[in-house]
Amino acid sequence: MTFQLPTPAALEVRPVPQRIAFMAAPTEGARHEYDRLAERYGNVPPSEAEVIVCLGGDGFMLETLRVVLEMELDTPVYGMNCGSVGFLMNPMAEDALPEKLATTQAAELYPLRMRAQTKSGEVFHALALNDVFLFRQTRQAAKIRVEVNGMVRMPELICDGALVSTPAGSTAYNLSAHGPIVPLSGNLLPLTPICPFRPRRWRGALLPSTAYVRFSILEDEKRPVAAVADSLEIRDVVTVEVQEDRTRHVTVLFDPGQTLSERITAEQFSA
Repeated sequence: MTFQLPTPAALEVRPVPQRIAFMAAPTEGARHEYDRLAERYGNVPPSEAEVIVCLGGDGFMLETLRVVLEMELDTPVYGMNCGSVGFLMNPMAEDALPEKLATTQAAELYPLRMRAQTKSGEVFHALALNDVFLFRQTRQAAKIRVEVNGMVRMPELICDGALVSTPAGSTAYNLSAHGPIVPLSGNLLPLTPICPFRPRRWRGALLPSTAYVRFSILEDEKRPVAAVADSLEIRDVVTVEVQEDRTRHVTVLFDPGQTLSERITAEQFSA
């Protein structure tokens, strides 16, 4: 019996974009590339662009994607690395940029929606494309009750914090906290403790992407906790609710053979 390996899917070829919006991080290297590329290819506002090119690192890419979400744009974003890690970015390449953008491969990312209430009664809403995490504000460990879909799954988690990650963010803080890497197509959300003390051997859970997670802070006066949705930090929270928002998405572009799914897979085999 013989087996035939499947052939890779053909690359999606888009029209060569004529209107590009460049956005740069406030660093010397990124601003230098911004000036060179804008002069060479022109520059339009994000709302008028066919593609947004983000110049910076992963942090600035997340800021750019947040802008796209808040402006409710359908414009895809292509990152060019002027930072350090660059997991969401592509290599810097100035030549034939519009033609390169026409052969990229797309990944759709769905954000987490956070609702956080503080001790004073204020309520904050935020979107996160990487993760939503809680962390202790003082020297004392946090005590957190964990509910999933209205059911108490952990009456008391004693820890430095906890996080819920998107698949795209599973290789970031979640991985550093020894959480699992999740493929984009997995429809799963990692729930990972940060430095858990009790239960000592609990390493977290993989939840369906439809899960609704609620964290309640126990002994909040004695053990205050902050919550973070990507770059937005809320202090002195008492409850934090997290759920994937499938009504919103952003599209990120990658060079052929370097898709986000491939990067997530490769990360699982790295030393």
